[in-house]
Formats: sequence, structure tokens, C-alpha cells
Amino acid sequence: MADATDTLTLTVDGTEVTVPDDGASLLEVLRDRIGVHGPKDGCSPQGQCGCCTVLVDGAARVACVTPARRVAGRAVTTVDGLDPEVAGRWAGALCATGGSQCGFCTPGIITRLAALRAKTPDVSAHAPVHRALQAHLCRCTGWQTIVEAWDRYDDVTVDGALCGAEADRDVDTAARRPDAGAAADRDLDAAARRAAIEGRTPQRVGPDVALGRGGFAEDTAPDDALVAVPDGAGGWAVADTLVAARRLAGKVQGRRTTVAAEPPLALPPGEWAVTLRTSWVEPAYLEVDATWCAPGGDPASVLANGGAFGGKVASPLGEVARRLADEHGRPVRVLWSREDAVRHGPKRPPIAAGVRPDGTGVVRVVRTPGIAEVIAAAAPGLEVTEVDVAGPPTSAALRAAGWAEAAVLLAAARGAAGEVESPDGGRASAEVADGRIRVSVDAGRPLDEVVLRSYAIGAAHMAWGWVTSEGLAVDDEGEVRDLTVRSFGVPRAVDTPSIDVTIVASDRDPVNGSDAVFAAVAAAVWLDRGCPTDWPTGAR
Repeated sequence: MADATDTLTLTVDGTEVTVPDDGASLLEVLRDRIGVHGPKDGCSPQGQCGCCTVLVDGAARVACVTPARRVAGRAVTTVDGLDPEVAGRWAGALCATGGSQCGFCTPGIITRLAALRAKTPDVSAHAPVHRALQAHLCRCTGWQTIVEAWDRYDDVTVDGALCGAEADRDVDTAARRPDAGAAADRDLDAAARRAAIEGRTPQRVGPDVALGRGGFAEDTAPDDALVAVPDGAGGWAVADTLVAARRLAGKVQGRRTTVAAEPPLALPPGEWAVTLRTSWVEPAYLEVDATWCAPGGDPASVLANGGAFGGKVASPLGEVARRLADEHGRPVRVLWSREDAVRHGPKRPPIAAGVRPDGTGVVRVVRTPGIAEVIAAAAPGLEVTEVDVAGPPTSAALRAAGWAEAAVLLAAARGAAGEVESPDGGRASAEVADGRIRVSVDAGRPLDEVVLRSYAIGAAHMAWGWVTSEGLAVDDEGEVRDLTVRSFGVPRAVDTPSIDVTIVASDRDPVNGSDAVFAAVAAAVWLDRGCPTDWPTGAR
């Protein structure tokens, strides 16, 4: 350990800074010591999600696994320090294609792609883009719209103007906001309304969101806030910095096992036309639960600019922040690590089901409040039995939980995907053909087709992964063993089929359409694979 008086100097976004040399990572220095919040912390210190990507002397590097002392004397460029025109074009292109939804992963993606484009002679080639994106994880978009933004980069214009409803927000003029030509003639308020319907939480849409300025709680905490992290014994370790809090807690980096994800429930006895067993599945939202609260105040929302597909609606961190702030008489940041989110965050309830050709059958499901009612409402012919199983927490609030499984089972029983209608009234159909996924969605008045298409592509990507690759290894005692972000099985850009989306013209009131797409694509993919009993089905 270096002496407490030791320091190191580096250049960040053109400014020389000196910080204590106390073993912190580059990401901890950027976010917690000098207040540079463009790089995000999605998995620190796993180095697997790419959200913290910066440039060190022009080369892309994930900051969370880079010791700060290793870059002493070197130049570090974050998304906030990119040339304003470069950053603006990327942000405008991502806004134009729907390549950014919550905006948590895109600052790192923009940083890496900006470096790639600067050295790529043939910008029409997608292979280098797919290779670059293998260093990143994105749960929202499904990758396709990000690759489309690469193609749109030269089509947008930048004049330093703000775009959308956040024009009055105080922003350093050195990080100018873009006004994309493709976005200029869009109603971004209507786009935000569509995003809120799809994400089920208030959300903004605009080029600045792609630059990571969506208002995440971790970015808005006061500089003097204490930091609290789980101490591993049911309490909280509180310190002046994240580094110190994690040391107090004795945080141990999570690992990935070599054990395959296995469905935890046995099939119900009977003669069935089709059977299905699903595994534990991690929602895999990139912004892990985080909040802060001042004494006597209200905690910052853990939902920020995205709803985490239902994964954070019951997060306990807000009340913890309120209690600790009152107890310490100071603002307190409370956050989970990636490992905490995997251990304690809700999972999709696994099922084991058998269904007859007439749509009747039995569904066994891990006991979860509200899940039996959701399944019964979607498929009255299915008898639902809840089963107590040792494992991580589950929730019926996750995307289409229960009714999507019912829709998939009924589609398989009749041998055709057909049209899926969600409890909201969204309608979708899907097919897998010629290596592509084709989707049709009726979500009422689109409000903004770019956003609706983006959410449909993201839902198709999530459904593809749910059926084919996503799952967690959970031992017999119910402990999750796969704690790294790469162990979730989320498909990479290179592994995801092309997705075609048709938006059905409609005068109905706007409703959520992406959940119906999620269920319809899951049914189509499973049917295309011949309806093997166990999910994930694996590659073929």
C-alpha cells in the first residue's frame, strides 16, 4: 500500500489532475475523486460490461480494472472529453436510430466507436464494429440500432444547440450538445412518452441521453456524501469513499462457474403435447441499484432514466439511504455492486409445464407473489401450482413474467406462433426465417416510430436470449454461483440475428407494444428450434 501522502498525476480530458495514490482504480478516480461521471460503473471491478470505457493515450480501455497508478503521466479521454463535434455526431446518430434507450451503456460505446472510426478506412464494414462491441453489454437496444448509428454518423449535423426538453439544463459548454438533423424534425416529447410507455417509468429521449446525461442517481449525489455498501452480514459498511467502504465490507469479486444453468423444477406428470422448463434468469440491467439521500429528504430514484424492465420496482436501497442519512446527519450514497444485484435482485420465476393440444395443462412455478394470477388470467386452461424452491428472489414485475410463458406454451401447443396480445392490449406477431427475426407490432398510435422500433428490437433480442442462452447457475442451497455480468448469457451483437420490425398503423390509444413483441418472438424462436423442453436451449 502506498503511503497516505503519495500522489499521482494524470491528464483527464485535457486537464492535469493530482489525486492520492491509494490503490484506487482509474474509474474510482474519475467518478469519485474528480467528479467525471461520463464513464459508468456497471460491473466494477469485473471489467466485463464496457460501460466505463475510456481512451488512454488514444487506446480504448475499461477503467474499472485499470489501476490509476498505471496511467500516471498519461492522457485519459472520457466521453466528456471527446471532440464536441465527434461526441455530438455520435449522440445524434444514436438518437436518430434509437440506439440509446436509458443511456447507461452508450457513453462507453461511443468512446470505443469514436476511436475505432478514427482508424477505420472502410466505415461501411460492420465486422470491426461487431468485434468492438464484444467488449460491451447492452440490455436495452439489441445492438442492431447501435450498428445502424455507426452508418448514420456522417448524416447528422452538430451546431452546439441543445435538443429536446432539457435545453434549459445547466451543462458545461465544453461538452456541447448535438442537434441531429434526423432528430430536429421529431417531437422528442412524444418520443419520451412512447419510451415511458415501453419502459413503464418516466424517461427522456434526446441526444444528450446517449452521452450518459440521463440523470442517474450515482451521477447526482453530493460530493460530500458518505458511501454505503452491503457488509456481507446483513448490514452496511459506511465510509467517505467507495474504495474505503468496499474495503470495510471486505468485498470479494464474483466469479463465473463452469456449471451449466439448470431448470430447478420437475415437469408435472401427465401426457403432454409440449413441455417446458425454464431456468433462473437475471434481468441484467446495466445500471445497478444506486441512490442517495440527504438527512430528512427523499431518496433519489433508483429508476433514473430507465425502468430496468421491472427489476428495480421493489429495490430496498431508497429506504436504506433515508435511514442512514438521518443516522449520520449527512447525505449518504447507497449502492449495490454487480455481485450484490445478482444475489439480491429479483429473477424471472422458473416454470415447469405440460400442455395438451387444446391449451389445457399444468404449470408449476417458483412461488412468487402474484405470478399464479397472471398466468391464470392469460391462459385459463392452465392449472397453476406454486412450488417452494431454494434460490434467489423472484418477481412478477419483470418483463411479461408469467403471461409470456403462458403465451409461449399455448403457441407451441397449437403449433403456430400466431398473434400475441398482452394484458395492456399490445399486439405482436413474429417469425424466424432465413436467419432473421421478423416482427409486426401494433401498440396503438406510435407517437414516435424510432423509439417504438428500438424497443421492439430490444425486446426481440431479450426474447432470443431468454430462449437460447440466458440462465444462472444456482446451487442446491439456492446460492447464485454465476456472479459476473458475462455469465448471464446475454447475446452479443455478433450472435444476434437481424431483426425486421413492421409497425402497424393504428388509431388506438398508445399502449406498451414491446412486451407483446418479447412474448411473440420467444414463441417463434422456440417453435423454430423444435420446442426442446429445457431453456436455455443452447446454440445450434
